[in-house]
Amino acid sequence: MQIYADPITVNCRKVLPGLDLMNVLYELVHVDYFKGEQKSDTFMAINPNASLPAMKDGDFILWESNAILMYAADKHQAAAHYPTDLQTRADIQRWLLWESSSWFPSCYVYLVENCVKPLLGSSADPAILEAQLQTFNKLAGILEARLASHQWIAGTPHPTIADIAIASPMHLHGWQQLPLANFPNIRRWMFDHIEALPCWEKTWIGEGFTTQKANA
Repeated sequence: MQIYADPITVNCRKVLPGLDLMNVLYELVHVDYFKGEQKSDTFMAINPNASLPAMKDGDFILWESNAILMYAADKHQAAAHYPTDLQTRADIQRWLLWESSSWFPSCYVYLVENCVKPLLGSSADPAILEAQLQTFNKLAGILEARLASHQWIAGTPHPTIADIAIASPMHLHGWQQLPLANFPNIRRWMFDHIEALPCWEKTWIGEGFTTQKANA
């Protein structure tokens, strides 16, 4: 299995720790996001959307990060992290769809304004951030309520691909300046549980989109 990815991006940060969580072996084919390599003819022959990541498994090509996680989980029978029980699986799929349609776009506003723009020599637009705050609070409130009674999102004994998927848009939460002060359950889940996972630590990304921690 080959994964075409740049580890610094949200959806690649989703797939790489997700695969590691499930002990799925893969070959990483680096596609440099900031150099625009995802727009090359070579890559677009794999993913015509010109977006990362993408997967090749033999002759089979798959794009969309959540689809890659579901495929890998089923192929490698990773039932602990993508249970086969009908209702649990439907619940996980519901959260995956929510992440891609709602949670990711909201968190991404903070990533662009507070991380990408300053890195490119611009500055955050307070009006854009203010306009997003109500939506973010609504969505975070939904996640907060679920985590009030669940250590992991699906109520399973182990983290599932839903946990990795929903954490990924938050992966630079400090640098993003995500407004998490009023959401203690999200903070507990993210800081105490997600960030303690070996697969998450292994795929660490820091401020400036660095993949290497400074020496202590």
